[in-house]
Amino acid sequence: MTPQERIANLRDELNFHLYRYHVLDSPVITDAEYDALYHELVALERENPELIAPNSPTQRAGAEPLDAFEKVEHPAPILSLSNAFNAEDLYAWRQRIGRYLPDPEMKLDYVAEPKLDGLTVVLTYENGRFTQGATRGNGEVGENITQNLRTITAVPQRIPVDPNSELAVPPLLVVRGEVFFPLDKFEQFNERQRLEEKQVYMNPRNAASGSLRQLDPKITGERPLTIFCYDLIIWDGIDVPDKQWDRLDYLRQLGFPVTSDSQYCPSIEAVAATYEQWIEKRNQINYEVDGVVVKINDRPLADSLGFVGKDPRGAVAMKFPAQEKTTKLLDVQVNVGRTGILAPAAVLEPVEIGGVTVRNATLHNYDEIARKDIRISDTVIVKRAGDVIPYIVGPVPDLRDGSEQPIEPPTHCPICGEPALRIPGEVAIYCDNPSCPEQLVRRIEYFVSRGAMDVDGFGSKTGALLAEVGLVKDLADIYYLNRDELLALEGFKDKKVDNLLNGLAASKSQSPVRFLTALGIRFVGNVVAGLLMDEFGSIDALAAASQERLEEIEGIGPGTAVSVTTWFADERHQTLLEKFRAAGLPFAVEQTEDESGSDKLDGLTFVITGTLPTMSRNDAKALIQANGGKVTGSVSKKTDYLLAGEKAGSKLTKAESLGVSVIDEARLNEMLS
Repeated sequence: MTPQERIANLRDELNFHLYRYHVLDSPVITDAEYDALYHELVALERENPELIAPNSPTQRAGAEPLDAFEKVEHPAPILSLSNAFNAEDLYAWRQRIGRYLPDPEMKLDYVAEPKLDGLTVVLTYENGRFTQGATRGNGEVGENITQNLRTITAVPQRIPVDPNSELAVPPLLVVRGEVFFPLDKFEQFNERQRLEEKQVYMNPRNAASGSLRQLDPKITGERPLTIFCYDLIIWDGIDVPDKQWDRLDYLRQLGFPVTSDSQYCPSIEAVAATYEQWIEKRNQINYEVDGVVVKINDRPLADSLGFVGKDPRGAVAMKFPAQEKTTKLLDVQVNVGRTGILAPAAVLEPVEIGGVTVRNATLHNYDEIARKDIRISDTVIVKRAGDVIPYIVGPVPDLRDGSEQPIEPPTHCPICGEPALRIPGEVAIYCDNPSCPEQLVRRIEYFVSRGAMDVDGFGSKTGALLAEVGLVKDLADIYYLNRDELLALEGFKDKKVDNLLNGLAASKSQSPVRFLTALGIRFVGNVVAGLLMDEFGSIDALAAASQERLEEIEGIGPGTAVSVTTWFADERHQTLLEKFRAAGLPFAVEQTEDESGSDKLDGLTFVITGTLPTMSRNDAKALIQANGGKVTGSVSKKTDYLLAGEKAGSKLTKAESLGVSVIDEARLNEMLS
């Protein structure tokens, strides 16, 4: 294929993907795959400059606006940026722009802003009033979506927002921003869409774009969209700051929402360090970003550098390593978890994502598979975010050829063959056989893990072997292991056996919270176990508690209450607990005498709620108990005082209705002084 033919093919393919992404909001490839095609075209056009054409994707931004909306001509080009993918690319960009500076070695400072993955909009204000809002479109002409943008509460309808501000109002101001879905709101929105059998969006960016392009503004107004603004396009009749860092502050003063995550960087080395920090930080914030936009802080200087094609030289977008790729779903395996959950796992055609080869991914549950209509042999979008297990975002239905097969939920456990069970109200499917070999292995693995009993010298392979040879038939059996039996196993020498037995003996000194966690009761992790032991003080008292009593505890919901009472009611678990008791496991919290305490609160019953100014609730509980008081989890007529901090919830309402005295931390300290 000649360079001319390849360039023509690439242009057609890229224009098609621009249309799918910007107009239909339904991409069929990931951003990383698009970038690879785009950069191949850039390289070919660089080698063959005579083949560059005005309609090439390298010479324009975005895609043509939809016919459904009025067309809007922007007062200045709304441009995209060239890309860099690592520190080496960043330094190469700095070296290139040096040729256009008055002094190639002159010191520059920069602003690093998160590259928001939403929909670019252009906001126009005349005499301080919002008069027009448009999409970027092709960079020169966009779509008039003014009425839809008016429904977004974060978009100022008048500037300055503060009526007492002394800022001069420009006769004409055009601002650029990005509309997006906060990640937590996106999940809630998609769930509601599923329940109402409406369109479910693949990602927050598509949801934001689709929401803004609704022909009925009421629909847009029902969606939790927000915006960050980051640039001034046109200003008239006033002077604005020359520095980008100051322009962001100017936008804030006018009342525009501006992200607090932008950073000032005094050098190019600081930019490179900031980029590395953002690679980790990107998974810890509540909005999607796919890179960092680096701008020369001196905007007049940056503007004077001109353009390369459609890209301004004075800024560059540092893209993050790809977190999404498309690949083939080859098969679905069923894994058996420690609580018996039969979990679907995707077997994928190997694909490299962010430097890691991914062959497997989670599919969450069978309801999710059905909602997303994922099928075997589908081309699927796989996402890997940081250390999170890769998961399938969804299929690409437009690439189906008819060979795809539906994924059916299992009817039997793949390990023991027992019929699968589905509990009403839950999405999970279970193997209900407590003797299932795979469940036992997983339970042992969890019991001895660092987050539970932390048994030194007890690895996952050890648990699997002990279960396989029959030395461990239930969890408590690990505390009855015989030295001679262990030495008879292949690979078990004196030192290994000593380490294992010493680790088991040492684990008996762990707290009852860890022991309760290690039992593997559904919905009872370390935090919930701590709440339960704080409330009851012992596993025996917890075992005797009713569902209603458990639900009175703040942080314990009905599902957890049912799970706990059901577990303790099972005779097999009662037998297991007695074996643990005989082995010397910790069942009760040790009561210690605090010599610094008093009897000033003797006979008084307290309940604690909300966030206290200087101490945790556990600290407050210990302080009250050390001075003779009693702390319970629920408010009743027998409660003497409710100790309330910020964000006190239903307990405060109940205390007020019962006439219980409400005190704060300061009042508690007065009572003790």
